Amino acid sequence: MASIALGCHLHPAAAFSAQPSNASNQQHRHCPPQRTHAAGRRCLLRVKSSNGRPQIGASFSDGVLDGQSSEAGAVVPEQEENTVSITVVGASGDLAKKKIFPALFALFYEDWLPKHFTVFGYARSKMSDEELRNMISMTLTCRIDQRENCSDKMEQFLKRCFYQSGQYNSEEGFCELDRKLTQKEAGKQPNRLFYLSIPPNIFVDVVRSASRTASSRAGWTRFIVEKPFGRDYESSGELTRSLKMYLEEEQIFRIDHYLGKELVENLSVLRFSNLVFQPLWSRDYIRNVQLIFSEDFGTEGRGGYFDNYGIIRDIMQNHLLQILALFAMETPVSLAAEDIRNEKVKVLRSMRKLKLEDVVVGQYKGHTRGGKSFPAYVDDPTVPNGSVTPTFAAAALFIDNARWDGVPFLMKAGKALHTRRAEIRVQFRRVPGNLYRGNVGTDLDMATNELVLRVQPDEAIYLKINNKVPGLGMRLDSSNLNLFYSERYQREIPDAYERLLLDAIEGERRLFIRSDELDAAWAIFTPVLRELEEKRVAPELYPYGSRGPVGAHYLAANYNVRWGDISSDGSF
Repeated sequence: MASIALGCHLHPAAAFSAQPSNASNQQHRHCPPQRTHAAGRRCLLRVKSSNGRPQIGASFSDGVLDGQSSEAGAVVPEQEENTVSITVVGASGDLAKKKIFPALFALFYEDWLPKHFTVFGYARSKMSDEELRNMISMTLTCRIDQRENCSDKMEQFLKRCFYQSGQYNSEEGFCELDRKLTQKEAGKQPNRLFYLSIPPNIFVDVVRSASRTASSRAGWTRFIVEKPFGRDYESSGELTRSLKMYLEEEQIFRIDHYLGKELVENLSVLRFSNLVFQPLWSRDYIRNVQLIFSEDFGTEGRGGYFDNYGIIRDIMQNHLLQILALFAMETPVSLAAEDIRNEKVKVLRSMRKLKLEDVVVGQYKGHTRGGKSFPAYVDDPTVPNGSVTPTFAAAALFIDNARWDGVPFLMKAGKALHTRRAEIRVQFRRVPGNLYRGNVGTDLDMATNELVLRVQPDEAIYLKINNKVPGLGMRLDSSNLNLFYSERYQREIPDAYERLLLDAIEGERRLFIRSDELDAAWAIFTPVLRELEEKRVAPELYPYGSRGPVGAHYLAANYNVRWGDISSDGSF
């Protein structure tokens, strides 16, 4: 059901905010007006849909609805144009330079951004508008299928980029930002998006200052918050409560960029729009599910940051668990954000809390290969001496519901491994009474079907089937039915940040994490994280560039599972 709000604007300082009042009834402090409206009172009729997006509105002056005259039948339409102001807080950081600004430019290049938009950078560094543009231009690239001159598009985009320096806890700095934003938004319906590309310990300071002084007075205001969302159940809950002192849940967009990846997006399409998979997606046919993440590099000077979190918090509790929830959820009522997130929460609440015996942790050690030496994790000068923070972890998780009872969901994630990979592997059960069991050898597990969704690199979907080798004899072979995205689709696959930024601008919350979803995720991992740290469990060492600790294979063997990414000869 739509809701209607009526706001009368005498001047900017007295403007009515379209945002709902927050839980603690905090008073928004708007900056002093730079100018006043002309005589005559103008009111906006704001119509808000059930999903929080503003619908077409109308306004009236001195009691007469704009678009109508006082005479019956005479209509003079008036529609205020919208504008979106995107502020990247922490604009001088690596994430902003390498991901956020390039994603915004890619959206602009492909004509996905609104007609009227402005990009602002905000950080403590002193910088002019031109210096910001020079910094941004170093990381911008154009699409392969260049329909327009790349340099021209870059120049057009950079002209819309501006900078404001200020402290993150300074209302004065955000007040000055508000003044500049208001100038750029003049005569248009203002909407504002803040991307917090900053450490989590200053999230609340920025939200407090920005929400009080730089919120849109008539349109929507949204905040994108980067992970990590706390270190455990308690700290995550405290962060959520602090943010909700100044914002409503609908204004908070908790981003997990893995949810914006093409193959993760395609997961629900594959399952819910292909009849062949519908009856197979349960414990009756699936033997185990594996979620695998590996990087072929170490912390590379980021050890100080990484050591505060470790691989479980950095990868497993968010990226892999979110993919698991999408994989295992029941069919939602619709594709609406809340319907999908409701089903994900049900999955997370059905999962057992992790125990120490169901987890293996490792840490990479120095290794020499091909005449080149690779450092150990503890050789990183930013890592504390004697650190036991895991750079690798494997875990066995279970969902206690009717669909997945007894099916092991195996996760593993690690740094400094033999390859870069992120994939979902679904291993199906053996064929009962297989007529060809004498032709597939003694290892029947190697002859079972397997569905693989490779998230990165080289996005692909393939299904392993058994097939007769051509010839007069009866010899079977495992073959792959492949869908390689690079061969099937010529267009370049958009970066995950492009999809998520566009969704945030459009108010689409389907790929963002809700607070109760976050609570349920932390409830699964917090007990084992606490036990690992209290007991200072020593991680198993593995060589840089290897397949990880041997303990991960013993963990899988406990559930009669073999990791699908291991080569047929079982080499490490």
